Amino acid sequence: MKQVVKILSLLVVATVAFSIPAIAKDRIVFGGGPAGGTFQTVANAIQVYGPVKAIDSISVKAQSSAGSVENLRKVNSGKMQFATVYSGHVYLGANGMMKNDPKKYTDVRAVSFLYGAPAQLVVKKGSGIKSVKDLVGKKVGVGNAGSGAFANCELFFSHMGIWDKIERNAMGYNDAAAAFGNNQLDAFWLFTAFPSGAVIMAAQTNDIAMIDLGADAEASGFFKKYPYFGKLSVPAGTYKGVDTDTPAFQDSALWVANKNVSDDVVYKLLSVIYTDEGLAHMVAQKKTFKAMSIAKGADGIVTPMHPGAIKFWKEKGVL
Repeated sequence: MKQVVKILSLLVVATVAFSIPAIAKDRIVFGGGPAGGTFQTVANAIQVYGPVKAIDSISVKAQSSAGSVENLRKVNSGKMQFATVYSGHVYLGANGMMKNDPKKYTDVRAVSFLYGAPAQLVVKKGSGIKSVKDLVGKKVGVGNAGSGAFANCELFFSHMGIWDKIERNAMGYNDAAAAFGNNQLDAFWLFTAFPSGAVIMAAQTNDIAMIDLGADAEASGFFKKYPYFGKLSVPAGTYKGVDTDTPAFQDSALWVANKNVSDDVVYKLLSVIYTDEGLAHMVAQKKTFKAMSIAKGADGIVTPMHPGAIKFWKEKGVL
């Protein structure tokens, strides 16, 4: 009899257990970028981080994309809840100033600064290409169509009056480096943190040179027209054979959210990523993320911030 009671008790417990529905987690899509790029590394790193996975209300899923411009549009529409987008594209999109796209993307909110993304232009040493204007008639890798690299290349080259005077090749960085090594390109453009693996690869097969973009930008009034770009230099020795500093400019890569993402979700994610352990995890994925810190949390942001982020950064004394 005792055995029967025990079995019945176990059946009751099992029935109750099966009748309690599992708490469904909200699926949060974090937009990245092309495979191998820093944008995708951001999304992947946040997806796999233990304390993020331990948040019981959400499930973060990294999703690849063409890059910044696609991410802006998908976050604005709600197809992505989070993504990495350049500050300049958030600004241009909010004001209806995107190239051939007058739509205003007003549902995107900044969450935090991630890192600076500098423009880089690689040519072969001894090619005779000394400035952007020397690219006229040349074959140039301009980044993936839909990416921030492509959009900023078009922006800068159009400002310099050469966009329609070059043979444009839309491709990712690694493909461009390979084509450059096979003499299928005269130059290729990047808009990413340095050192870039693609440039390192190019320098292994060719003697390379980096074009001074800062001088062209300064002389042409580029910084005055687009004030979200900052000045910097790629340090000497960053790449094999490039032994002098190379002036350039950078945009800020931002973590952004759709405005309808709950304040609590934004706050919780910031709270686990912006800890000593969280930042160490990010740096372990890529050294570029050494730029991430509490002190720099609001750097490069010139557009509205998400309320959940405002709460977090105010508590940290950043705002």
